[in-house]
Amino acid sequence: MILLASYQGAAHIGAQLDSIAVQTHRDWSLIVSDDGSTDGTRDIVRDFAARFPSGRVALVDGPRKGATPNFLSLLARAPEGAALAFSDQDDLWLPGKLSRALDVVSGAQPAHYAARTIITDENLCPLTGSRLFHRPFGLRNALVQALMAGNTSVFNPAAARLLKEGAAAAEAAQIPAHDWWAYQLMAAAGARLVHDPQPALLYRQHPRSEVGRNDTLGALALRARRLAQGEFGDWMASNLDALAGAEHLLTKEGRDLLHAVRPLIDMSGAEAVRLILKTGLYRQTRAGTAALLSAAAAGRLRARRLPQASRPPEGGR
Repeated sequence: MILLASYQGAAHIGAQLDSIAVQTHRDWSLIVSDDGSTDGTRDIVRDFAARFPSGRVALVDGPRKGATPNFLSLLARAPEGAALAFSDQDDLWLPGKLSRALDVVSGAQPAHYAARTIITDENLCPLTGSRLFHRPFGLRNALVQALMAGNTSVFNPAAARLLKEGAAAAEAAQIPAHDWWAYQLMAAAGARLVHDPQPALLYRQHPRSEVGRNDTLGALALRARRLAQGEFGDWMASNLDALAGAEHLLTKEGRDLLHAVRPLIDMSGAEAVRLILKTGLYRQTRAGTAALLSAAAAGRLRARRLPQASRPPEGGR
């Protein structure tokens, strides 16, 4: 089951839907949750749905609260026992994306697949590959860095069940980004995490998507600025609240680390630095971890508990 959250996506959603239609894995179905588009997005989805048997492609009304609440609402609609794939509205999947991912996540253990992407301009001309990460994926990384990109993520049925059960707590906590939360929940619940070095899709860049990049000087500067301004502590607080609300889904190791890290959002100075070092939190690069420690020392990981309306759009973390 593919879960696609849409809003004002008429310029590019048709190409993405066509790339889903030509997947080598043919046994797919799709739910598009639209947040009130007025630009023709809904008509494009309806026309696409008409190409397939009734029920294979569904168009539903989203909650109109932003991309993350929309994806959480999609989890509530997803059928029990199905593998799940998140989809953005403006990418273009490579033909073997679903087949490769589903092969990787087969088995009874919860498994979460994500992959690199080919970053393109608005016309899908390739610019560069997304970053290749070398340090291990796991909860100590997930708590302080979002790496398992939602637009590439696929979950086997056991992992999908965890997402569905944890979604209510995530909604109540007003998490900043569905894919960051999914990475954290999967890691905390003991799921197998796979980050494929082979690109799975063309990641289209346009003015509304630039905030999601992590490879440009502008994107890196934006992240550094948000870390320096203290927004990161608010995001951490929401994410920790979401995990606490789903604690029954976590492994003992996950629960223990959650409890050990939680005081960090109320700390500053040497105390905060010591806790990061003691718990082993890390980002993928030495520079990233150094920036995290510097922010902690300056008190910029302390949560300010901002309301949802004051939080940033997806991707800038």
